[in-house]
Amino acid sequence: MANIVIEQDAFLRMLAPMIDLSCTPENRLAVYDFFAHDEPDIAAWCERLRARLPGLAPAHVTFAEDQASLARLLRDADGVIVESLEIGAEELAGARRLRVVQKYGFTTRNIDHAACAAHGASVETQRRRVNAAVAEQAFALLIALAKRIHGLAGIVTAKHLERAGYPIKPYDRRYTGSSNFARIGGLRTLSGATLGLIGMGEIGRGLAERCAAFGMNVVYTQRNRLAPADELPSRAAYLPMGALLAQSDYVSVNLPMTDSTRGIVGAREFAAMKDGCMLINVARAELVDRNALLGALTGGRLGGIGFDVWYEEPVAPGDPVLKFENALLMPHTAVGARAVALQDIEEMLTKMWKAITAPLVRAPA
Repeated sequence: MANIVIEQDAFLRMLAPMIDLSCTPENRLAVYDFFAHDEPDIAAWCERLRARLPGLAPAHVTFAEDQASLARLLRDADGVIVESLEIGAEELAGARRLRVVQKYGFTTRNIDHAACAAHGASVETQRRRVNAAVAEQAFALLIALAKRIHGLAGIVTAKHLERAGYPIKPYDRRYTGSSNFARIGGLRTLSGATLGLIGMGEIGRGLAERCAAFGMNVVYTQRNRLAPADELPSRAAYLPMGALLAQSDYVSVNLPMTDSTRGIVGAREFAAMKDGCMLINVARAELVDRNALLGALTGGRLGGIGFDVWYEEPVAPGDPVLKFENALLMPHTAVGARAVALQDIEEMLTKMWKAITAPLVRAPA
């Protein structure tokens, strides 16, 4: 039976009941429930997956909470799956059986390739379909705000337009066209506008590439600047936080939730933003200070917000944010259909299975 170590993560921990038959019924049913609305027979899906991966499944799964536990658990591991935990010579030193390091994603700054090669462990990556779905949601929120789609959808009859505050006054068609016959102001064009990304990880890069394709200027800030080759696909330029906020027409926060990133967008950051800037958040609500956000909306500092996440889910009926017409909120649907996540899981486990079950070729003495 293969021993698999997995980084403790809200998504990755759902792999356990799929390949480890020793999981508790409560654990298994909770994971099945998570997928059931898109994959009603998830139990049968898991059975088919295990049948395709003989020698990997069933497996024994343990979870690494931090670097110290990772190094300890690797001693008896055949494979490991990480997202942000680091794999280097120190972690590999006692890993007697390790055959494969699987990154949940495609950027491998946290993995020492040379150390893995020297240890005889392959490094596998994947372009997460879930990340693509989240980047699409961020872009959808951005364009919906720019075009005011969320507030204008379905308001097309004279009665509805007048009720919304747009009385119909025809143009003199002898001399003009009739576009925007309701004279709705505040519409924006993305081409030529600037997107500022706080965090340029896999989702941030996906959003950057989509926005660059629409003719937007892309700037980003994060703790460490990317290599030029990683900036190239979106023609993104690095800026310090203050300069980014001052120049951006749209700001998207794309960071993991940690003690250091909690409230990274607060009153000072809102004060530094351009008037009318629009804020997108498809990561975690707590990255943005709640009181500062409501203050910026109340004061008219923001042109709008598009959030896929909120501080309570579902949103409380009396939440002050609901009174703002320029607040576009979604019920945490950015990850898309569960089939996307299942495809990611299948690809990741299949790569691990191939590496673990491949004949062991030892270097000549």
